[in-house]
Amino acid sequence: MDIRRAKEGENADWMSLLSGRLVDIPLWDLAIPGSHDAMSYCLDRRSPVLKSESQFLQVLDCLMPCFTRPCVVRWATTQAWCISDQLNAGIRFFDLRVACKTGSKESLYFSHGVYTLQTVKEALSAVAVWLQQHPEEVVILVCSHFYELGDSEHRQLVSFITGLFRHKLCPPQVTPTLRHCWGSGQQVIVSYDNEDVVKQHKQLWPMFSYRYADSPDPKKVISYLEQQKAAGRPAEFFASGLNLTEDSSYVIRHPCLTMRRMTMQAASVLLGWVEGQRPGPQSSGLNVICGDFVDLNEFPAVVISLNDKLLTENQR
Repeated sequence: MDIRRAKEGENADWMSLLSGRLVDIPLWDLAIPGSHDAMSYCLDRRSPVLKSESQFLQVLDCLMPCFTRPCVVRWATTQAWCISDQLNAGIRFFDLRVACKTGSKESLYFSHGVYTLQTVKEALSAVAVWLQQHPEEVVILVCSHFYELGDSEHRQLVSFITGLFRHKLCPPQVTPTLRHCWGSGQQVIVSYDNEDVVKQHKQLWPMFSYRYADSPDPKKVISYLEQQKAAGRPAEFFASGLNLTEDSSYVIRHPCLTMRRMTMQAASVLLGWVEGQRPGPQSSGLNVICGDFVDLNEFPAVVISLNDKLLTENQR
């Protein structure tokens, strides 16, 4: 399969165009394309390496920041498109890793190895604007990691989310279908990786399961995901990650590689596996499928097209 760049706007309204038979099933039974480390397209090359990273990287950052930080950015960057372009391509699930950047005018950013240039407020505001222009599309925002966030920062983040999206938030007390969301004007599902905060805010969903193999080998990624399928699926939202991972020793052994090149080399194998999957409530059914560099190929369109299999099943 040839690697071809996805067209930014070709799936901007794919949910509104789904067949009538699919708008009444729970969203966790649909195939939904997702973005792994969605904000990593704007990592800051001048940012220090986060203290949550390995001690080896932290020492290198102190000794050789001009070498270490560009290297971290090359491997930590997993997306090329901004969040609006990802939305236009059909992405509806966003892996958002939030961090508190002390000493900055705006304290809440995103991170992956280093901080991002774009703030949380800027990115989520862009999502809100996009949703106004696409009133029948629903997005899932997964907030996690929370590097250096204390109680005050959590309150600030939740207050901003609830104030920005207001009535558009779909709470976990309902079973979300497209028909329900359209009728109620709900377009945003927020999963929050902090149980105490979730208990205090009825608009927030608990953390969704994210399955990934933690391997740079696409065959091992597929093998792991197949093992997870055999074990059965969660009852509600969950994600299967196609993302490859590396560690410091792998980077040292492959000095000419970057995360983008590694993803390009594996893209046809991983996308071929996706084409053979099925969404739905059965134990082997998949829900969200997350990828790196969603601009590289037809990944969003291939995931969306899996929903056609639900139509075929319904006709039997």
